[in-house]
Amino acid sequence: MMVKTEVKAADGGDLSPIQEVKSAVADFTRDLKEFRADIHTRLQQQEERLTMLDRKSFAPARPALARSVDEGAPHQKAFDAYVRSGDDDALRGIELEGKAMHQITGADGGYLVDPQTSETVSSVLKSTVSIRQVANVVHIESSSYDALVDTSDVGAGWADETSPTAETGTPVFERINIPLHELSAMPKASQRLLDDAAFDVESWLAERIADKFARAENAAFLVGDGFGKPVGLLNNATVDNDSWAWGTLGTVPTGVDGGLGSGDAVIDLVYSLGARYRANATFVMNSKTAGEVRKLKDQDGRFLWTDGIGAGEPAHLLGYPVLVAEDMPDVAIGSLSIAFGDFGTGFTIVERPELRVLRDPFSAKPNVLFYASKRVGAGVTDYAAIKLLKFSAS
Repeated sequence: MMVKTEVKAADGGDLSPIQEVKSAVADFTRDLKEFRADIHTRLQQQEERLTMLDRKSFAPARPALARSVDEGAPHQKAFDAYVRSGDDDALRGIELEGKAMHQITGADGGYLVDPQTSETVSSVLKSTVSIRQVANVVHIESSSYDALVDTSDVGAGWADETSPTAETGTPVFERINIPLHELSAMPKASQRLLDDAAFDVESWLAERIADKFARAENAAFLVGDGFGKPVGLLNNATVDNDSWAWGTLGTVPTGVDGGLGSGDAVIDLVYSLGARYRANATFVMNSKTAGEVRKLKDQDGRFLWTDGIGAGEPAHLLGYPVLVAEDMPDVAIGSLSIAFGDFGTGFTIVERPELRVLRDPFSAKPNVLFYASKRVGAGVTDYAAIKLLKFSAS
């Protein structure tokens, strides 16, 4: 607020007009300086209060969990440069978090793909209609997998208060070794396509690798001969289920060479499996066999086959889910075209998690080859958990 000061001349008289103007200007200047100082003080106090409030309400942001948020991940950018142009300088300078065996550069050549591409391949393999969907899948870091299986029951006995307790039997364990084999694929693309910035090279590479891996895996897991690939389910030793012994898969005959007959053999197949395995059992067959089986009816004319009620649900045969795997053999004389069992217990797939890619721009000019490889193995780990239907008279 401006205050007007009354000023008199030195002789006590009134000031001249010029002196009055000078006095008024001096008063105004003094009041303006005081006003500015007051405003500055208030603004400074307000700024200090806001700063203190910000500090109290500040919460450090948690790092994003999804890899997709970090679009500039060093590994992904370096891998993209390697695939497009062969520039591996960035990849050589990167190490993944984890154990030493997770180095980007492999001693056998090639580079680990970026995590997003690797996960895409894994998800496609899991969603593919194959025995992988119902088998036990184990990830390891060694060159083989040993499974210990209890092939006998622990002894038990009754005892009273005074009688001595008799010694009971001890369980017998079988060691089953599943070696890893190298599974490879070699998709190719033209250099011109790779030079196109709009081309999603990671998705393309993941799609091609997953497609080739899925087809090779499905065949090896079921009919592999064991030479450079796993021993397939159907290449294990078989014996009539009435004479079954550990180390073989039991078979149930249909009673008709190359046919199902009345279909009673399917019921026999179900009940040839132990009760503790039936709870989680699944039928496995190909489409042609499924077309024959779904025609079977009971004595009242009702189909034994029922389609899945909801989307994505499997069909059922005698109340058990059916997995359609196209690498199962067609119906023929003596064929083992239907498998039934608890595959989560009886069949194990073993794999190393890393996927390697080696770029070859020379062998197929003007195209660029990508040699992708991973290590995988499979085998039967419980011979009592799986039974086979044999299309023969005996």
